[in-house]
Amino acid sequence: MDAQSRGRTDGTDAADQWVLNPHTGDYELRLDHSGPHPTSGTDAAADGRGPESDAAGRGPGSGAEPRQTRVPRQRGRNGRPQRTPETAAAPAAASVGRRKRKPPKSRKKTAMLWTGGVTAFVLVAGSAGAYALYQQFNGNLDTIDVGDAGSKSVAADGPLNILIIGTDKRTGSGNEGYGDKGSTGHADTNILFHVSEDRTNATAMSIPRDLMTDIPDCETTQPDGSREVVPGTKNARFNVSLGQEGRDPGCTMRTVKKITGIAPNHFMMVDFNAVKELSSAVGGVKVCLAKPVKDADSHLDLPAGESTVQGEQALAFVRTRNSFGNKSDLDRIKIQQQFLGSMIRQMKSNDTLTSASKLYKLADTATKALTVDSGIGSVKKLMDLAKVLGKVDTKNITFVTMPVIDNPAEPKPITVVVAPTKGEQLFSMMRDDISLTEVKKKEKQQEKAAASKQAALLEGTRAQAADVRVDVLNGGGIAGAAGTTVSWLQNEQGVLKSTNRANAPAKIKKTTLEYAPNQADQARKLADLMGLPATAMKPGTTDAEGLQAMVLTLGADFKGAGVPVTGPAKAPDDMQRASADKAECAK
Repeated sequence: MDAQSRGRTDGTDAADQWVLNPHTGDYELRLDHSGPHPTSGTDAAADGRGPESDAAGRGPGSGAEPRQTRVPRQRGRNGRPQRTPETAAAPAAASVGRRKRKPPKSRKKTAMLWTGGVTAFVLVAGSAGAYALYQQFNGNLDTIDVGDAGSKSVAADGPLNILIIGTDKRTGSGNEGYGDKGSTGHADTNILFHVSEDRTNATAMSIPRDLMTDIPDCETTQPDGSREVVPGTKNARFNVSLGQEGRDPGCTMRTVKKITGIAPNHFMMVDFNAVKELSSAVGGVKVCLAKPVKDADSHLDLPAGESTVQGEQALAFVRTRNSFGNKSDLDRIKIQQQFLGSMIRQMKSNDTLTSASKLYKLADTATKALTVDSGIGSVKKLMDLAKVLGKVDTKNITFVTMPVIDNPAEPKPITVVVAPTKGEQLFSMMRDDISLTEVKKKEKQQEKAAASKQAALLEGTRAQAADVRVDVLNGGGIAGAAGTTVSWLQNEQGVLKSTNRANAPAKIKKTTLEYAPNQADQARKLADLMGLPATAMKPGTTDAEGLQAMVLTLGADFKGAGVPVTGPAKAPDDMQRASADKAECAK
């Protein structure tokens, strides 16, 4: 039986007896005068909470509304909550209740992520009282211990970076026909999802599977619980960072950090089955084609214009690479971004949010399809993540592809490498938490005003390099950085009055330059030479005396002498990007 047919007695649908209490977030049994009443075993008093207030069950007008009673979950022999037909039917109330009231708006309902699997779970966890099904959903999840690669709490301050991995592992019914049957799976589809510190925006950066890079050593957990280090590989395809030679998602996370300087906090992984099952669970995903497509390799067969795909057709859509653009993996990435953006919009639609049976199916399917790191490896932790992500509006989610160029080491390039300039620009923006979308909020306006005030510190006269006096300390992660910086300043920039003061008292994330008001012209000159952003400038309130030097402390953002610390204020206009809030037809 499906969720809406459980608990049906005397011709009454159990779902019609349940309503959502907006104050508690729980589903409560609504009892019509003519409907069946609970037995003593399900009376609210038996749960120790006492009867509900009569006022809570009365609405406007002279007639009393049906009374509501919260029904406790039955407990098994081990004392744990036990699912019953009534509790299983409870979530169906949101869409089929007789009152047909519009569900109350909740920020939890807007909680979403960037793949169908995660989105489905987040929505049902946040808006359909999924705690009653905690044990079931919790048992669905698969987890992998990736050590300190997935150690950050989702509630911690600062930006949040989650690596989404889609593998090409051919498990599940019908998937063996796609070739590479015995493969352990590769990191076939990869998205680094960066959520801003203030939770107002997010950037989803796709990483090409054919990117050539160095895969670092990584420590993995073996089936017996022991830890084993898998040696790194030079000049390898990014997609072999997973599955090959025993590598787990933690290896892919460490590879992303090596390329971008951004450490993923967690990972979420899905396979072929997830695309098929989740697209069906949501009732299909709308896609758009600028021309008809009939692809013999992926078996995609769609007309021009808008179509709704699910199951095998959805998998064919995201796997197609011979029907769009120049038939490369980079063009397939654009197709996948369109699919994910459309799925996010479908998850947010009233058609989904008001159907509790659909939400239940999505959450059940999603948690079965999902593999995550142990740091978020429970329903409770995923619900915590949903609360964090619930603040991100869809219109402020931007899909972008890592800037790459053809591999110059190949006569006929079939692989790519990071674009030297544009790649670092994008990575720097993400590291510095700079949004790719315009977030129109009062807080952002205040931040902009503060930024303008900070930028004013760089306006004014500059001293000569020979007049700049500075002490350099190393508070970053590069050994000997203070010494090499002083050598560079003296030998190449003419800052002869620079001194190496070795290591700072503590590590810091951002490079800072502390100076007195009467050293402002020196500070501006040094900022020019070092490529320091305005945020690095830390003016004091008291003038320097005699030969007192400024203090430059190199942070984790320092990449080397002569490498500008500052990142661009905005992404280049020609950088490929797409909004999760807009539909575009694939060409």
